[in-house]
Amino acid sequence: MHGDPFWICSDHDDDCRKAIGSPLTVWVGYRPAQFRLLTGTPKTFSRTQGVLRTFCADCGTSIAYLDQGLPEELYLTIGFFDHPERFAPQAHAYWDMKLPWVEFGDELPRVGRYSRRRDPAVGNPADR
Repeated sequence: MHGDPFWICSDHDDDCRKAIGSPLTVWVGYRPAQFRLLTGTPKTFSRTQGVLRTFCADCGTSIAYLDQGLPEELYLTIGFFDHPERFAPQAHAYWDMKLPWVEFGDELPRVGRYSRRRDPAVGNPADR
C-alpha cells in the first residue's frame, strides 16, 4: 500500500459475515492505485452481483472486497495486514445487522447500513 487509507470501518453485515466467517470484519479502504500485490495470485468469488472478493489461494486468508458501485475504492480485510493494530476503525457500518451478543464500548459513529455512497447507476449490493 502507498499512502494512508481513506476509510476504515467495522462492518457488521450478514453478506460479509458469511463470506469471511466472522461476526464482523474491519475493512481498510484504499484507492486501487495505492495497492499492489507483491506475490501470488489471489482467487476470486462473488456472492452478490457486482461484488468481487479475493482470498489467498494458498492459505485462504480473505484479502479484498471490490464493488462496481464503488469504482475508486478497494477494501482490504484487517486480517490481511501484518500489523493490524495500525488501522483503528472510524465507524461501525451495518450497525442494524450487528449480532446482539457483540458489544462495543467505543464512541464511534454507528451507521445503520452502508457507510459509503455508491454509484446510483449501479445501486447498492442488497438491491442488485
